[in-house]
Amino acid sequence: MATLPSLYVSHGSPMTALAPGRVGPRLAEIGQALPRPRAIVVATAHWLATRPLVGAAAQPETVHDFGGFPPELYTLQYPAPGDPALAGEIQQLLDDAGLPALQDPARGLDHGVWVPLRFLYPQADIPVVPVSIQPRLGPAHAFAVGRALAPLREQGVLVIGSGSITHNLHDFRGGYGEGREAPYVKPFIEWTEARLRASDIPALLDYRRQAPHAERAHPTDEHLLPLFVAAGAAGGEELGAQRIDAGIDMGFLAMDIYRFDGAATQRQAA
Repeated sequence: MATLPSLYVSHGSPMTALAPGRVGPRLAEIGQALPRPRAIVVATAHWLATRPLVGAAAQPETVHDFGGFPPELYTLQYPAPGDPALAGEIQQLLDDAGLPALQDPARGLDHGVWVPLRFLYPQADIPVVPVSIQPRLGPAHAFAVGRALAPLREQGVLVIGSGSITHNLHDFRGGYGEGREAPYVKPFIEWTEARLRASDIPALLDYRRQAPHAERAHPTDEHLLPLFVAAGAAGGEELGAQRIDAGIDMGFLAMDIYRFDGAATQRQAA
């Protein structure tokens, strides 16, 4: 069975489901290029908890966890099955790594899960297990969660972190848009790409102090923490990071996608 990469996807606004911009086609290309996973695990910015929680529903519902959008958006469904057995395996992996976890048999798929999966795997026929993130525990904890999940990649499981490379919703009122980008976005994108390509894990985990405009790009951590889960799932000191540019939505939401192949990328390049 082929070892899958891990992915970080910027899911953007819920409206991405109806107006996919550049990110939709990029995700579709990735889904077509990868070997078909036997299951998908998604650490989502829209499930916040104080400890790791693992969705264990046999048939998770599609959750429309937003308000004020067009009625059509609320009719969209992503009826992928769950995988309670895999949820148990994930809980065990996290427990073994000293990251005590619980299962939630009622958790559905929030828009951080189903919006990108609609483009990656539109048939909704691959089991999906959502995983929470823990904003109070920070990047190092999220990275450790990813490390604990890394063995799943060798078992045909696709590990995804779903968030946004930049995420400051206060900038809805900033007058930004096509042709007028918030000035902090590109410096933050460039710093993040450089550190990921260099596998500079200490700098990445200290992004709040080291990245340019970090507080402006992320007033709170929750949309960047899934990046650390995906990077941790690379499984070693070499991240094998590849950036896939999917544009900047509304002038302030960077929609970058990252693929992490770990040391495999280094061997292929040698």
